[in-house]
Amino acid sequence: MLDFARQYAGLRDEILAAITKVCDSQQFILGPSVDSFERAAATACGVGFAIGCSSGTEALWLALAAAGIGPGDAVITTPFSFFATVSSILRTGAQPLLADIDPVTFNLSPASVEEVIRRHSGTKIKAILPVHLYGQCVDWDAFAELKEKYGVLLIEDAAQAFGAEWRKKPAGALGDLAAFSFYPTKNLSAMGDAGLVTTNSPDYDERSRMLRAHGMRRRYFHDEVGWNSRMDAIQAAVLEVKLRYLPEWTERRRTLAARYDALFQAAGLAAQDVAQGLVLPITDTRARHVFHQYTVRAPRRDALRDHLSTLKIGSEIYYPLPLHLQESLSGLGYRKGDFPESELAASEVLSLPIYSELREDEQDTVVEAIREFYA
Repeated sequence: MLDFARQYAGLRDEILAAITKVCDSQQFILGPSVDSFERAAATACGVGFAIGCSSGTEALWLALAAAGIGPGDAVITTPFSFFATVSSILRTGAQPLLADIDPVTFNLSPASVEEVIRRHSGTKIKAILPVHLYGQCVDWDAFAELKEKYGVLLIEDAAQAFGAEWRKKPAGALGDLAAFSFYPTKNLSAMGDAGLVTTNSPDYDERSRMLRAHGMRRRYFHDEVGWNSRMDAIQAAVLEVKLRYLPEWTERRRTLAARYDALFQAAGLAAQDVAQGLVLPITDTRARHVFHQYTVRAPRRDALRDHLSTLKIGSEIYYPLPLHLQESLSGLGYRKGDFPESELAASEVLSLPIYSELREDEQDTVVEAIREFYA
């Protein structure tokens, strides 16, 4: 699915120089390297403030907590996402309310969200937490209408979408706050765990910084119970190096995605319905998709994945079990059948190798292997 070594080989000298600078400074947590990366990331996202933290999960919690979300509140999000999307809501003490996805983009459905709002009219719904899944922004026009209509906050789970855009506005600048992940598999990746909160609000910025450092505004004076969510300086230094190359890498991903489309079309594998063949990713014309993942719907998905595995071709399922069916979240009170689009997607989606260093001959091999399977 990924070859970290290829990216590292091209940046080795720059990365080692950046790490050496941190080591020479002996400032390993927060400090000048984190400050510098935060400024660069804020510029890239078109926001006033960026707050570095220790992981994407911490970024989600910080964004929610900085917005004042806590016990007695509810937050609407998707069941078709990574576990942290819901667990971060629970960590604040708030109640997660789930809504189904759009079957075309796999993103949270605004219509489904509005149904949930109406169904829970007596609940204090404070925010909506949409996920820009696979690198494509949700229908932000529709969510902005919901914000205006119901007076809710909009917090972006942009963990997979650094560099994505909606109507030429970057992910991270759309909502009241946003959370990014720099886990090593992300399109902008650290050499370990790291995350980021973005906002245009000075108040949310100040509160996020306080909460990420044990609730301190002054050293050893704890105004609230925060957490240790600080970013390591080495991760910030690595990320600032990589950030300079991200536009080039993103264009390469988009080129590879378009090439996959053309190859599958030429092979006669593309279809409008999964019963007839592969359903290829659809990009909303208002969005700029960064293809953190290239995800298809595939007939006989599990057998196809086994076939690819025998040929040593990587693939992944994001995600095989929707969150409402996870054993640890059974207390939310949902059951099978509650979110049919999410459940169907979980049985059909397959993500194929896509990263900026992927070679075209390797891409040809992937498509040929899939053609052979269906033949």
